[in-house]
Amino acid sequence: MHPMVKPALRRGWRDLNTVQFGMAPAHAMVLGPVDTATGSFLDLLNGTRGLPLLRDLGRAMGLPDGHVDALVERLARSGLLDDATGGGRAADALREKKAVLDRLRPDLASLSLVARAPGDALKHLAARRSLRVQVRGAGRVGVVLASLLAAAGVGQVEVRDIGSVEPWDVAPGGLPSASIGERREEAARRAVRRAAPDRPPRTAAEGEELGLSLVILAPRDGLAVHAPDPAVAEPLITSGTPHLYAGVVEGTGVVGPLVLPGDTGCAGCLDQQRIDRDPTWPRLIAQWRSGASHQVPACDLALATGVAGLAAGHALAFLDGRLPSSAGARWESSVPGFDWHAKPVWSHPACPCGAAEKSKKGERAAEDGQPHETMAVQQPHAARLSGTWRAHV
Repeated sequence: MHPMVKPALRRGWRDLNTVQFGMAPAHAMVLGPVDTATGSFLDLLNGTRGLPLLRDLGRAMGLPDGHVDALVERLARSGLLDDATGGGRAADALREKKAVLDRLRPDLASLSLVARAPGDALKHLAARRSLRVQVRGAGRVGVVLASLLAAAGVGQVEVRDIGSVEPWDVAPGGLPSASIGERREEAARRAVRRAAPDRPPRTAAEGEELGLSLVILAPRDGLAVHAPDPAVAEPLITSGTPHLYAGVVEGTGVVGPLVLPGDTGCAGCLDQQRIDRDPTWPRLIAQWRSGASHQVPACDLALATGVAGLAAGHALAFLDGRLPSSAGARWESSVPGFDWHAKPVWSHPACPCGAAEKSKKGERAAEDGQPHETMAVQQPHAARLSGTWRAHV
C-alpha cells in the first residue's frame, strides 16, 4: 500500500491543532487534534512511499512507534485516504495507459469522494471499461448523454435510432452540423468515439457480445418519455434489464424513473397511476400516440443539455454500484425556472411487472445512496434474489 491523502479534498487549518479536508459540506471532514509533527507528516502521504518507508520517516520526525499506522488507519476509516497502488489488476492495467488515465483524472478524483476505501476509486473507474450501455435515441439528449458516458470511461456505449440527421438534431457535445443528412446511428457512433478516451479491449469471449448493463431510453419524441409506452419496455422488464428514461417534452425535461425490473415502479406502473388519478388519461394518451406530428418538437438546448448531464450522472452512479435518486422517481425541470424536483413512481398492483407484489412482501431494492455490487461484477443471468436484479441480457 502507498497511502495518499485524497487530492480531491483541499486542506486547510482551522487552528493550530485542527485540519479540515474539503471545502463543500457534502464531503468535508475535520481531523484533530493534530500536533505539529503529525501535520508535517501529512505532506508525506502523497502516494510515492510505502508503509515501511513512511514508518522510518515518522520515527526520524520524532513520531512514536505505531503512530504512523494509527494515523493511516484513522484516515482510511474516515474515507480520507487512497492507495496509489490499489484497485486490482484492472486498475493496474489502466495505470499503464497514462494518456487515458490523464483524461480521466478529474473523474477519478470525483469518484474518490464516494468510493471511501483506499484503491476503490480507480477500481470503479477501471470497471467502467468493461460495461456496455445502450442509448436509444440520437437527438439532442441521446447523443450528448452517450458521449458523456463514453468520455467518463464506460467501455461500450451504443446509440440506436433510425433515419437521418436533421438540422435540429445538432447540439454542442452531440451531433455536429457536418453530420446533417447522414444516418443517425453512424453519426452518433462517431460522436461517441470522439468523446471516448480510448477503445478498451473487449472482455467477452471471442464471438460473444457483452451483456447490457443499462439501457437508456432518450427518445427524440418527448411523448415517449412523458408517457412511455409499457409495451416498448416489456422486453426489458422480461429480461431483467435496468433502464432509465431521459428526454424533453415541450418545455419540461425528464430524468427517470430508473427501472430495476421487479423492484421499482416502471412505465406500466406510471401509466396505472395516471389512470387512477385521471379517468380521461387513456383517451388523451390514445390521441397523442395516434396523431403523428409533423412539427419540429420543442427542445430547449440548455434544458436538453441539462437533462443529458443529469441522466449521465444517475447512470454512472448506478453503474458504479450506487442507487441514484431516480430509482422509482422522475426528476423534472421546466423552462424558464429550471427548478428540478422529484415525483415518485410507485409500484402499482395492477401492473404485471411484479414490483408491487415484492414490495407487499417486504422485499425492496437497496436503500437510496447505499452501495450494491458494481454492474461490472454482477453475474449474467444470475438468479433473482431479494434486493437484486439481473444486469445483463
